[in-house]
Amino acid sequence: MTEKPVMAGKPDGLFSPFILNGLEIPNRIAMAPMTRSHSPGGVPGQDVAAYYKRRVAGGCGLIITEGTTVDHEVASNDPKVPQFHGRDALEGWRGVVEGVHEAGGLIMPQLWHVGIMRRQEQAVNPEYQSAAPSGLFKPGKRVADPMSDAEISKVIDAFARGAAEARKLGFDGVEIHGAHGYLIDQFFWEGTNERDDVYGGDAVGRTRFAAGIVSAIRREVGDDYPLILRFSQWKQQDFAAKLAPSPESLEAFLAPLSAAGVDMFHCSTRRFWEPEFDGSSLNLAGWTKKLSGKPTMTVGSVGLDNEFVAGYRGEGAQATGLDTLLERFEQGEFDMVAVGRAILVDAEWPNKIRNERFDELRNFTTEALATLS
Repeated sequence: MTEKPVMAGKPDGLFSPFILNGLEIPNRIAMAPMTRSHSPGGVPGQDVAAYYKRRVAGGCGLIITEGTTVDHEVASNDPKVPQFHGRDALEGWRGVVEGVHEAGGLIMPQLWHVGIMRRQEQAVNPEYQSAAPSGLFKPGKRVADPMSDAEISKVIDAFARGAAEARKLGFDGVEIHGAHGYLIDQFFWEGTNERDDVYGGDAVGRTRFAAGIVSAIRREVGDDYPLILRFSQWKQQDFAAKLAPSPESLEAFLAPLSAAGVDMFHCSTRRFWEPEFDGSSLNLAGWTKKLSGKPTMTVGSVGLDNEFVAGYRGEGAQATGLDTLLERFEQGEFDMVAVGRAILVDAEWPNKIRNERFDELRNFTTEALATLS
């Protein structure tokens, strides 16, 4: 029999409100963005709205949607991934926003461009070459031509238009996907960015594309609209990759992004409890908050004992207590917590944590995914 998780600490702090650029979020738990591919033709339907509404009813303080692609010919890798442009898709998202708000929740879209991770022959618009700063899938593997300055400007404009549409539709803010080896992260990473112009060079130069997106969004939505940037050290192409191998390099990386107008950094790790640098127990979110002075959101196997890559090997994960998370939160290491797989298989996860119904927490298994709704 599997031993049920227990917690010595009280989870009350996770259920205190947090204000992000004027937006009052009722608690510190966000639903992490997780790709579903349940939007045929790129249009989210009523089932998508119902999916998010269930997580609001389950106690999530903030919904961050699955990645939704911006208006660029090669932004998407999958015709069933929702897009954030075009009349039908935007009307679909209007229904999602209205549903979440009717349930009393808050929601932000995660604006996304997959870049060179796109499988050209299987993707939307297969006649177009995929986009990448230097045409590199990973170090030494060139599969496309480098993006031109004109193409870079088009993508920056596409993100800005997407954010403007989000505000018009009534979303409560936006998140930019700058992690996991996708397009923005391909500019961040020296392994895929060999440009010698203003968008390349050192770590600061490699932030210029993302900073340009943030600045363009700010011009469209104003200063009073919450803007989150998700970033990661690791890449799908290389789990051991490091954008910033030291606190000093991380500080240099964060500075231009903060100055451009990021309100919160969503710091993606595979295991939130792992220290980011030697000599300190701080994780990536902790270091980011310390060095940037900005609020941060942590993520990475929260509530589970096995990280997500194990799922690709058919391995499940057992539900766990949150004492380590609570200790770090109470020490001020981060301000919010994004929860992925635990909420994916259990829409009631936040309510169960809040009410200390630990014996009801669900494990992440193939069987649990089969009953997902």
